[in-house]
Amino acid sequence: MEQSSVWEEPHAVTARDLVIGYIDALNAVGEAVRAAISPLERLGDVLSLVRSHQIISRSGEIGTYSYQVHGAGCLFISNNGTEIDVDFAADGREIFDFWRLRCYGRSLPEPYDPTEQDLRSAVESLKPLLVEVRPGWFSVAAARASA
Repeated sequence: MEQSSVWEEPHAVTARDLVIGYIDALNAVGEAVRAAISPLERLGDVLSLVRSHQIISRSGEIGTYSYQVHGAGCLFISNNGTEIDVDFAADGREIFDFWRLRCYGRSLPEPYDPTEQDLRSAVESLKPLLVEVRPGWFSVAAARASA
């Protein structure tokens, strides 16, 4: 039985759907960036390329995304205006918090702004897919199964 996308029915969106959507969007950004910048292995390598003044600048466009590197992360904006903001841990892992999830939700074509409590419940329901790397900050587990 084929499932319909949660984005086809905006009223059916839940905080859990939002978290899964963010993860899927983050994976899409990673694929686009790796396709555009060879031999980039992981999205977190963008920071070292910018800091070493190689290949890319602090802001610009990669594929269908505009980007702006900030502090320990990067904001990617898709061609439909959806914002995928991510930070990177010291080991290069992609990490995100509730604020980034809410920004993503508010930037969707059909905006959705869940409470932090709803997001906390959603993240808890997605363990072991997600791991809390430090209080309030999450990462996708190394071997991601289809959610």
